Amino acid sequence: QTLLSPPPPHHPTPPHHLTSDPQFRLVGYPRKHNEGRIEVFYKGEWGTICDDDFSLSNANVLCRQLGFVSATGWTHSAKYGKGLGKIWLDNVQCNGGEKSIELCKSRGWGNSDCTHDEDAGVICKDERLPGFVDSNVIDSTVRLKGGAKLGEGRVEVLKNNEWGTVCDDRWTLLSASVVCRELGFGSAKEALTGARMGEGMGPIHMNEVQCLGTEKSMWNCGFKNITSEDCQHLEDAAVRCNTPYMALENSVRIVGGRTYYEGRVEVQVGARWGTVCSASWTTKEAMVVCRQLGLGYSMHAITETWYWDSSNVTEMVMSGVKCTGSEMSLSHCQHHKTVSCQKTAAKFSAGVICSETASDLVLNAPLVQQSVYIEDRPLHMLYCAAEENCLSKSAASANWPYGHRRLLRFSSQIHNIGRADFRPKAGRHSWVWHACHGHYHSMDIFTHYDLLSSNGTKVAEGHKASFCLEDTECHEGISKRYECANFGEQGITVGCWDLYRHDIDCQWIDITDIKPGNYILQIVINPNFEVAESDFTNNAMKCNCKYDGHRIWLHNCHMGEKLYSEICHLS
Repeated sequence: QTLLSPPPPHHPTPPHHLTSDPQFRLVGYPRKHNEGRIEVFYKGEWGTICDDDFSLSNANVLCRQLGFVSATGWTHSAKYGKGLGKIWLDNVQCNGGEKSIELCKSRGWGNSDCTHDEDAGVICKDERLPGFVDSNVIDSTVRLKGGAKLGEGRVEVLKNNEWGTVCDDRWTLLSASVVCRELGFGSAKEALTGARMGEGMGPIHMNEVQCLGTEKSMWNCGFKNITSEDCQHLEDAAVRCNTPYMALENSVRIVGGRTYYEGRVEVQVGARWGTVCSASWTTKEAMVVCRQLGLGYSMHAITETWYWDSSNVTEMVMSGVKCTGSEMSLSHCQHHKTVSCQKTAAKFSAGVICSETASDLVLNAPLVQQSVYIEDRPLHMLYCAAEENCLSKSAASANWPYGHRRLLRFSSQIHNIGRADFRPKAGRHSWVWHACHGHYHSMDIFTHYDLLSSNGTKVAEGHKASFCLEDTECHEGISKRYECANFGEQGITVGCWDLYRHDIDCQWIDITDIKPGNYILQIVINPNFEVAESDFTNNAMKCNCKYDGHRIWLHNCHMGEKLYSEICHLS
């Protein structure tokens, strides 16, 4: 039976013609996730339903449309607060068996004599319809981070509005299976201990989790609250879930490499195998290929593959590939409908080097907030900084060497919590020597420091173009491997961090031209995905910033997945 089937014979009026399916949501305050003011999205606008003639039958129809099995009650007189905009439906009368509220008797769309004081609400039974998929589902309080593919990762749980990890003491396949099923997968294939999917940051919320395996959520299992003596992030628990087999690896292959993990990319389009254009081929596209083949993370995106043995495939079958990095298959990424590539020879086609492990950089947000201050620095002390493009454009027309620049200064500490060292993509032969500062820069762009207006427009940037990467400090028992001095190797070891103190040249944003007001400080590490990481969503941080013309305050410094996707979407 479809939405368009005729109503039962006793139905008082014929249904309105279904032009486009309306959408529904529960809103208001205070409320639980399965109750609230009912709102309808129709003809591009959210509106409410009046409580005249409202009944439990109406509520049953609406709760089913929201993905719940039934209703346990309904409310009148705007119990969950008054809505705004249209009152879309009035005098709604359902018999309870309808597939949609549209099939119930009413005065018609937008025809009402009510005010928002009469907005109706529903209370749904807290049991989901099996297989129901919609945006109205509850936000999950468990997630997987740092895994190379779908259904694997470090287990993180949400408590007091803060994500934290789970300690691996007594971590079993039964507990791991509860996590997997809660996330919509099958049972667990592996329960991993010892931070096998990288170390988390922040709190450790649970220890000694003991599930029977039948629980609907890990929060229903027995567990101990954590104390700092009990556990460290070296003991973060992880899972690999059983996921549906989709045969994605059958439509891509890598050939000619020295090992199983590297080679020229070849894809199947229809019955033909062919190469991929390497124009705009980046780490993000390579990540998708490695995931599709089950080879872990992308270490390098290769744009010239002449040094690898060629196969007998010479035709180019895909170009203009642009991925977000999270796709399951290269065919899910944007690409040209018709192949268009300047260099079609096989030796210029795309290649990858994959790895089972990757680094994972994360910024110490509290340190930024604690260390911020303003300095008026004389121009005669800024010749090096000007040479390295660390000042805003107006500095070029300043009256050198007289006067000063106003600098927003802070410390930043960048930790590698992954499972492989963070190494610059460029080899030593292409590092750039900066005589002024007396060291080599191994990455053209490692961090963006930006000051944004409250509406998100960039008003100043830090021009932190190049970095010298080294281990400043490490966790106990871990040796430093990288240092910038004496043309040393550069990188950040797993379990170590690179500290850029507030008093280092260029560790600032030039705010000379900025007026007093409220701003947003935004920091993004590894913004161009130059180096592979197991998780890019923890690379961004934002702080609210108040500047009165003399002093500056940062508050609410936070990182997060949602924030990162916003920044990536804007950039």
